[in-house]
Amino acid sequence: MCDLLWSDPDDRGGWGILPRGAGYTFGQDISETFNHVNGLTLVSHAHQLVMEGYNWCHDQNVVTIFSAPNYCYHCGNQAAIMELDDTLKYSFLQFVPALPRGEPHVTRCTPDYFL
Repeated sequence: MCDLLWSDPDDRGGWGILPRGAGYTFGQDISETFNHVNGLTLVSHAHQLVMEGYNWCHDQNVVTIFSAPNYCYHCGNQAAIMELDDTLKYSFLQFVPALPRGEPHVTRCTPDYFL
């Protein structure tokens, strides 16, 4: 379970090594088997940057949800959250990154109580 939830989906089948050096990749065959054995319809996956905030893969057996807009202040990605209702019907809310702010105006004078 830990390997599936902390690893990233991939277009290649089976298990692979993640290029970043930690964790694994898993193919559609792995996610389909996992969902079938555990009576699930999908795995919700996170911690992997996707530009639209969410991304379906493996024939909708896995959805990646990324909730940090403009990751590291330079990726320009949207963020998303997945909402589930009482019947487990899902929908996604997407958020665009905030516009960059200018430099804040900072007053550089020493207050009287420090003199």
